[in-house]
Amino acid sequence: MNDMKEKLRARYGENKRITDGNYDKSLAVKCLNGTFVGKRRENILVYKGIPFVGKQPVGDLRWKAPVDCVADGGVYEAYYNAKSAYGNEDLEDGSLYYQGEDCLYLNVWKVDDEFTGKKPVMVWVHGGAYEAGGTADLMFDFVNFLKENPDVIVVSIAYRLGIFGFFHLSHLPDGKDYPDAQNLGLMDQMMALKWIHENIAGFGGDPDNVTIWGESAGAGSVTLLPLIEGSHTYFKRVIAQSGSPTLTRSVEESIGCTNEVMDMLGCKTVADLMKVDVEKFIEASALILLRMGPERDGNYLPLNPYGDYAKGAAKDIEFLHGCNKDEVNYFVHGFGEDNFKIWCGERKKRGLAHLPDEEKELIKNFCRDVKGEKYECDSQLFSQIWFNAPLIRLSENQTMGGGKSYTYFFTVESSVPGLGSGHAVELSAVFNHPELAEGGGRAFDETFSKTMRKMWVQFAKTGNPSLSSEISPDGKAKFWPLYDLENRKVMVFDELDIHPEKESERKIVDWDRTYFLTKYYWL
Repeated sequence: MNDMKEKLRARYGENKRITDGNYDKSLAVKCLNGTFVGKRRENILVYKGIPFVGKQPVGDLRWKAPVDCVADGGVYEAYYNAKSAYGNEDLEDGSLYYQGEDCLYLNVWKVDDEFTGKKPVMVWVHGGAYEAGGTADLMFDFVNFLKENPDVIVVSIAYRLGIFGFFHLSHLPDGKDYPDAQNLGLMDQMMALKWIHENIAGFGGDPDNVTIWGESAGAGSVTLLPLIEGSHTYFKRVIAQSGSPTLTRSVEESIGCTNEVMDMLGCKTVADLMKVDVEKFIEASALILLRMGPERDGNYLPLNPYGDYAKGAAKDIEFLHGCNKDEVNYFVHGFGEDNFKIWCGERKKRGLAHLPDEEKELIKNFCRDVKGEKYECDSQLFSQIWFNAPLIRLSENQTMGGGKSYTYFFTVESSVPGLGSGHAVELSAVFNHPELAEGGGRAFDETFSKTMRKMWVQFAKTGNPSLSSEISPDGKAKFWPLYDLENRKVMVFDELDIHPEKESERKIVDWDRTYFLTKYYWL
């Protein structure tokens, strides 16, 4: 971790205003809030640290909605990543970079070519349990991706995390002035998408052909954004890897979480919180690990996201989404088996307490029948609750509502003992960073990985990830059927054979003993 921290921080710099007119005009793009000058990396033009708000959320703007940009005739460097949002360093590499509340910036990658039309845009939203991560993560450098796929533009966006991005305050004595604090991270993402819509044409991008794309909490985010009023102006497609609306909180859960933090910090009011050192906030977030996140407040987000999907709230949005075979093994690997057992015990106690006795019995039966290592029953249970069953329900409800869903199941296994096809093992393949595959223990087959990337890009371009034999890296056509309620086919990503199967044949979900849990939301 220290090596990665040093490597990331060595890349830090502060973008400055250019006042002497001495800059490469071919690298400059005029936007509403300034002209931004990027850098060239071979044939890729990279613009980093572009602000998408008029004022950063610091001082009196902490816990306030993002401020829209205003016109600015200045010229600015766009050479360096801005700071990462404050977050938990133990969870994501992006949080090992320099951190700050002045974090609402984005990065743009484009190929420098002779193309004169408008290119589809893919907007990356990083993961990190809504508590960590950032655009500075080396995995989220899209140079390799674009060298292979030059016909899209990629943008990565930042957003506030944890206590700064998802912290309910309106119930406090002086909290009425903070009505949005529980969903600021999503509001930041919306503001970034607004900036992209208004400015991406200057980079050669098509503002009317935008795909929002994320993994983990990023995937959760991009499955919630379609449910926000006015959001469909800014995108038409969603790619969600290992995330769904499931990991959200009710108002009551959010208030309970805030009250725990207040007790830890010895605070009673927002005014008290304003006096607390940032390090104390980070420590408090770590103690309520994986319990921060968006709130189903009935205002910004619906009380029942899945219900809204079934009613057609996103019927005009095309989806490509899926999960990995052994998702929660990632957390076993990260926490250690003993700590994972303790953590799972606490989560089950809290989450199962309100279930009817017959439903508790279904969960007990599921855990009893799981065969494997001592952590396997809990790992498989939480994989079902957090990933597998929510994935299929989202496919079902999007289809019921008249929308399109291309659904996948990733089965390729890591070489790390016990990790299997865990959470995030596909990232190095998707982003074309085989040199960063140590998290999965090995680089995956090159043709397989290239095919997966081609499908993602083909979906962003056309709304259909199927590949013709001319496009497919192995020269074989890859037909990806839409999910439907009769055949329920998913695309299985096996390293030796990418092919569709019925969900029932692959047994992604234990229908009798875990699917019922999708009517609840789990944190």
